[in-house]
Amino acid sequence: MMSKLTIITRLARQISQLTVNRTSILTHSYSTDVQHSIPKRGDAETIGSSRDQVGYKSLSSFAKKPIGGEHKPQVGENVSRKDKISFLVNTLLDLKDSKEAVYGALDAWVAWEQNFPIGSLKQVLLKLEKEQQWHRIVQVIKWMLSKGQGNTMGTYEQLIKSLDMDHRAKEAHEFWNKKIGSDLHSVPWRLCSLMISVYYRNHMLEDLIKLFKGLEAFDRKPPDKSIVQKVADTYEVLGFLDQKDRLLEKYKDLFTGTWDGSPKGSRRSRPQREEKQPREH
Repeated sequence: MMSKLTIITRLARQISQLTVNRTSILTHSYSTDVQHSIPKRGDAETIGSSRDQVGYKSLSSFAKKPIGGEHKPQVGENVSRKDKISFLVNTLLDLKDSKEAVYGALDAWVAWEQNFPIGSLKQVLLKLEKEQQWHRIVQVIKWMLSKGQGNTMGTYEQLIKSLDMDHRAKEAHEFWNKKIGSDLHSVPWRLCSLMISVYYRNHMLEDLIKLFKGLEAFDRKPPDKSIVQKVADTYEVLGFLDQKDRLLEKYKDLFTGTWDGSPKGSRRSRPQREEKQPREH
């Protein structure tokens, strides 16, 4: 197993190779600037001072980071965002299934960035999802969260989905309870529906009923019949036929196509009142 230091050194070397030509061009340009920046007249101290100032500006644009006792140029500004994303995706796909290796690669990749590249990482996650790399997605998102980044419902949704696809429903349930489940009045229905589906597919029936009742406690109405059907099926499997019948009666409008997601009678009553008004001639 490669150590974190070895991974970082290897990544730094590979990234540097991506920009060797660009660096050569910039270095040549810098040398030309130095020649034009040195005064033609003046004592040795003035000339030395001019060189130091120009050299300092150049080193600032090629900031170096110590890795393993060596110095590598910062290449973040010399590599396109697309190349960085592709490089990281390929690196993650080539790594063995090791948390230490994945975290080390991610640490090395962001080490070249001045700001945490959350936008680029989201693109990386989308590419990994297209490859159905669910286990790797879980590792990347957990690494992001460990850095205090990506704490959004969108990231949570992607993590729960990936955990489910990676056959880790219990872990998805634990994450839900820890980060999301205590605030059901504001959790998007899209995410709630996903969690209900996770419970449904993995036969975690008591958890499914508990979640749905928690949503109802906040007077939140399901937006589509598939959610109600899953709850009804769960009641039937558990032997609660009376509760199933009451549920289907309560949300029957969803199955007849008249439910619009609004409180009962709010919008449906308006056309009826309008029909009673005399028509103008």
